[in-house]
Amino acid sequence: MSSVVAPEKPTSNPMGPKEVELILVKEQNGVQFTSSTLVAPTPPQTNPNGEERETWGKKIDFLLSVIGFAVDLANVWRFPYLCYKNGGGAFLVPYMFFMLIAGMPLFYMELALGQYNREGAAGVWKICPIFKGVGFTVILISLYVGFYYNVIISWALFYLFSSFTSELPWVHCNNSWNSPNCSDWADNSSVSDIYKSTPAQEYFERGVLHIQDSNGIDDLGRPRWQLTSCLGVVIVLLYFSLWKGVKTSGKVVWITATMPYVVLTVLLIRGVTLPGAIDGIKAYLSVDFLKLCDAQVWIEAATQICFSLGVGFGVLIAFSSYNKFSNNCYRDAIITSSINSLTSFFSGFVVFSFLGYLSHKHNVALDKVARDGAGLVFVIYPEAIATLPGSSVWAVIFFIMLLSLGIDSAMGGMESVITGLVDEFKCLHKHRELFTLFIVVSTFLISLFCVTNGGMYVFTLLDHFAAGTSILFGVLIEAIGIAWFYGVDRFSDDIEEMIGHRPGLYWRLCWKFVSPCFLLFMVVVSFATFNPPNYGTYTFPPWANMVGWCLAISSMSMVPLYAIYKLCILPGKFCNRLAYAISPETEHHLVDNGEVRQFTLKHWLVI
Repeated sequence: MSSVVAPEKPTSNPMGPKEVELILVKEQNGVQFTSSTLVAPTPPQTNPNGEERETWGKKIDFLLSVIGFAVDLANVWRFPYLCYKNGGGAFLVPYMFFMLIAGMPLFYMELALGQYNREGAAGVWKICPIFKGVGFTVILISLYVGFYYNVIISWALFYLFSSFTSELPWVHCNNSWNSPNCSDWADNSSVSDIYKSTPAQEYFERGVLHIQDSNGIDDLGRPRWQLTSCLGVVIVLLYFSLWKGVKTSGKVVWITATMPYVVLTVLLIRGVTLPGAIDGIKAYLSVDFLKLCDAQVWIEAATQICFSLGVGFGVLIAFSSYNKFSNNCYRDAIITSSINSLTSFFSGFVVFSFLGYLSHKHNVALDKVARDGAGLVFVIYPEAIATLPGSSVWAVIFFIMLLSLGIDSAMGGMESVITGLVDEFKCLHKHRELFTLFIVVSTFLISLFCVTNGGMYVFTLLDHFAAGTSILFGVLIEAIGIAWFYGVDRFSDDIEEMIGHRPGLYWRLCWKFVSPCFLLFMVVVSFATFNPPNYGTYTFPPWANMVGWCLAISSMSMVPLYAIYKLCILPGKFCNRLAYAISPETEHHLVDNGEVRQFTLKHWLVI
C-alpha cells in the first residue's frame, strides 16, 4: 500500500486567510481511495471592534513582562523592612491573608478584564460606559508615577557609572561634597547622633542630589547636568523598548525580568558568608506573634499587598489585552502573583544578610542600620558593599540589578498610558511610534524638576500624593463596576468563554463582597491616617501640600466627571440615559426594547 498527499487547493476567497483542501490519496491492490478535508487557519486575534490586534510573540514574553512590572524596587527596599519591623515571620500571617482575599482576586480580575475585551484601561469599560472615568484615572496615575519613578532609575545609573573606580566615592569623608559632620561609624561620643552622617549618606544627599544647595521646594535651582544625562539615557532606553509595542518590550524583559534573580542569588551567596549575616537573617525571620495584636501591623500588610502586585495602574489590563483570547489567565494570575510574593520574601534574606554584616562590623544594633526606602538601596547597602574585597565589582552588580528592577516596571507604567490612549483614540494607532516619543519626552521634561538641587523635595511630594489614596480609590471603583454593575455572573461567563470553565465560588465571593469591602476599608484608613509629607526635618509649606492634593484629586475626579459627561451626552430621559450608561455596549439593543439587566433584583443578588 502506498499513499501520497496531493497539492493543496486554495479556495476562491481572494482576500484574507484562505481555507485549504488537503486531499489524501491511498492506493491498495490497484484501487485508489481519496479523502479530502477543509482546513481553516487560526483566525487573527481581534478586538471587539473586529480590528486585528498585536499579540505577544511568545507566552513567556507576557509572563516575564507581568513579573518584571510587579517585581520592582519596593520588593527589595520595603517588604523586608516591614517584615522585620512587624514581627518577623508573624508578619507573613496578615500578608498572606490579604493576598488570598484581595491581592490574587484583584490580580486575576484585571488580567481577565484586559484579555477578554482586548483594550487598554479606558477601552475595556465598554462593559459599563459610565465607569470609563476609572480607566482615565489609572492612566493618569501611571503617568504621574512615571514622573518620579524614572528618576530613581537615573540615580541607580549614576551610581553604576560611579562604581567604575578603584575606590568607591562613598567610602571616605575627604571629598568636596562632604560636610564637617561627616564621620565613619564611630563612637557616638565623638559626634552627636543628631548631626552625625556617614560618607555614604553624604554622597547620596550632597554628592548626588546636592540638596545642600537648596533651601526647600521653593528653591529648586537648575537641573544637575549629571543626573539630567542619566535621566536622558533612561528615557532613550524606555523609548526603544516600547516604540514597536509588545514585540520589542517582550524581548527586553528577557533580560530585565530575569537579571534581578541572578543578581539576588549571587548577592545572597556572598552575603551569607559574611560575619554577622546569620544574626541579620534571624532578626528578619524572628517570630513575634504578639505583634499581630497591633492593628498597625495589619494595616501595613494590607497596604503592601495593594501596592506590591501593581493592581490599579492599568498595566495588567494593557499587558493581558495582547494575549490570545483563549489564554489561561487564571493560571497566569496564580503563577505571577505567587512569584511576586516569593521574590519579596527571598530578597529579605539578601538584604538582612548584609544588614547583619554591617551591624556586626560597626558593632551597632541592627535597628540602627535597618531602614526602608531609598535610604536602604542608596545609602545602607552601598555602604555595606564598600567594605567588601572587590567592592567596585559588587557595586556594579548591585546597581545593574536596581536598573533591571526599575526599567521593566517603568516600561509597564508607560505601556499602560500608551495602550490606554492609543486604544481609546483610534487616530493614534497609525502613529504609535510618534505618540510613544511624545509621552516619553513629556515625562522627561516633567522629571527635570526632580533632578534639580531641590529635586528631592519634588520627588517626595510626588511619591506621597501621586499613587497613594488615589490608586486605592481607583481599584475600589473598578471592583464595584465589574462585580456589581457589569455583574459577577456575566464576568464569570466571559472567563468561561476564554478558558473553558467558570471561576469558583471563592473567586466570585471575593470579587463581589470581600475585595470591595477590603478596598473601602483601605481608602478610609488612608484618609484617616494621612500625614503631610516631610523629608528629614524639612516640613513642606501649605501650598506644596495643596499642590499634592490637587495632583491626587485630578486623577480621582476623572470618575465623577466622566460619569456626568456620559449622562449628559446620551439622548432621552434620565432613566433612559442611565440605562444606556450602565449597560454594556453590546446590550444597547436590549435597552431599546426596555430590557435592562441592572434594573432587575436578580442582577444584584446573583453570585
